[in-house]
Amino acid sequence: MIKIAIAVTGASGSIYAKVLLDRLLLIKDQLAEVSLVWSDNAHAVWEHELQNTAYTQYPFKVWGKNDFMAPFASGSAMYNALIICPCSMGTLGRIAGGISNDLITRAADVMLKERRKLICVVRETPYNLIHLKNMTTVTEAGGIICPATPSFYSRPSTLEEMADTVVSRVLQLAGIDVGGYRWGENN
Repeated sequence: MIKIAIAVTGASGSIYAKVLLDRLLLIKDQLAEVSLVWSDNAHAVWEHELQNTAYTQYPFKVWGKNDFMAPFASGSAMYNALIICPCSMGTLGRIAGGISNDLITRAADVMLKERRKLICVVRETPYNLIHLKNMTTVTEAGGIICPATPSFYSRPSTLEEMADTVVSRVLQLAGIDVGGYRWGENN
């Protein structure tokens, strides 16, 4: 059973967070624990992009962004993965710089130091050189950069299906088998 933490930042792409949380509900039998933390702007962006406050309805334990007593703020809690979805470039920059100024960046630091899965679902376009260098730094430290770039092999027909092509890949990277489209198997 996997213990996973999800961080949602204020980057555009709330649809990815929604689809991720919905998917986690569907596979809760595979998970020992799901913890959730939101940045200051995450709720506002969700409300703007998705036109709802459904983020209040998920049954996962929610931790305050400055609550360093959250279990995933320590390596001893043995969380398997932290998924930051979407991951703002500001959050990525603080992680790359080793700045643990809130629970999200502290949890990322823990994942890197413990050699556990840190998956940053970056959502920005275009990238500037600072973004690319920060992605390189996080990758060299053991993190995984998974851009929120949907695939179209499965011929998605809705925004949620497009977002799910990214979310399925993210969950696979976290070690969770969720099925989904696989090249060569679904052609």
